[in-house]
Amino acid sequence: MKDQYDFSNAEQGRFFVPADEIEVPIYLDQDVFRYLKAKSTGSNADVQTLVNDLLRKDIEIADRFVR
Repeated sequence: MKDQYDFSNAEQGRFFVPADEIEVPIYLDQDVFRYLKAKSTGSNADVQTLVNDLLRKDIEIADRFVR
């Protein structure tokens, strides 16, 4: 390391990303991924779209029972 660093041209917050904009990776089990990949083949949807659609449907079902 240097004894001194020049921060005179530094820009504060240059690499800051608000927490609500951070995308957290989700890891699927292999069997689930293979199933969804097979379902996405031949359709306009990719695996991410299928997962989001399924989760939205589950949320909708859960909301019917938990009020």
